[in-house]
Amino acid sequence: MNITGRLTRDAEIRTTSQDKQVVNFSVAINDSYRNKQGERIEQTTYFDCSYWITPNVAKLLTKGTLVELSGRVSTRAWAGNDGELRAGLNFHTSQIKLHGSSKRAETSQAPTQPQSNKVTAQETEDDLPF
Repeated sequence: MNITGRLTRDAEIRTTSQDKQVVNFSVAINDSYRNKQGERIEQTTYFDCSYWITPNVAKLLTKGTLVELSGRVSTRAWAGNDGELRAGLNFHTSQIKLHGSSKRAETSQAPTQPQSNKVTAQETEDDLPF
């Protein structure tokens, strides 16, 4: 499955108990449609994403960056601290394509050269407000 959206927070690198590193980040996908009454309905879907191939990509994944992801989706359910049942979507990412960068990343000196880990940086101009 492929999804395209913007990062809602900077990526974080975590280490598992087996000393494997995983990059965790969140992506929002905005969609809109018209209902039967002709009203425009805006809908946002959030995905919690994980990337296991290399932790080096984390420095490129900053809040607001537009990304195209390939991978598979899974669901999860849990009870919150308030006892309410919650559900979420996880995206197990196998490939990441960058489509531009966030304003914060543009001002930093983070490298934008693609690594041999299938991450590509493609600069495009967009005017999405997210």
